[in-house]
Amino acid sequence: MFTDRTDAGEQLAAAVRQSAFAVDVVLGIPRGGLPVARPVADELDVPIDVVVASKVGAPDNPELAVAAVADDGTTWRNDSLIGKVDPPAGYLDDEIDRERRAAREKFDRYREGRPPLSLDGEHVCIVDDGLATGATMFACVERVRAAGAASVAAAVPVGSPRTADDLERRVDHLVVLERPRSFRAVGQFFRDFSQVTDEEAMALLD
Repeated sequence: MFTDRTDAGEQLAAAVRQSAFAVDVVLGIPRGGLPVARPVADELDVPIDVVVASKVGAPDNPELAVAAVADDGTTWRNDSLIGKVDPPAGYLDDEIDRERRAAREKFDRYREGRPPLSLDGEHVCIVDDGLATGATMFACVERVRAAGAASVAAAVPVGSPRTADDLERRVDHLVVLERPRSFRAVGQFFRDFSQVTDEEAMALLD
């Protein structure tokens, strides 16, 4: 059980340092990932930035992620789930385009006119506050690879064991502090899992 996201970030920072893989840049996934990512970046004394992706929900169940798309259009698709859901023709393309625009708007808002950090040739660690379905994280990993990163690591305080196993095959390094068998939702492992506002998250980039 973590006290809050800052506590989780401090514990995660120590674990990432002990893992001893190279990290040049830490990227937090807004909003909840930023309070976790900030202590990691501070501990490693590296720059912090954001990486943004938006989930694409199933037609009759928006909470069920069938895909996720990053701000640059990089898209992860859950092909097996898409086959089961069998969305109407054109649905995925339309929703991916809509969520890509939403991700780009959020990315630009968080940057506040500042150019993003170059990831080309860098060792990048993506941080979030937890790992449930993994859709957003998977899209962010593909987006960072597409940007030319030398290696991609992911670090989260807690995650679904099945999703963590899947993510481990997609990244060069993975740190997950807790993989509880009783996992139902990320928030159940935090005493304080209050919603993070955009303003609070953006302040952590200063």
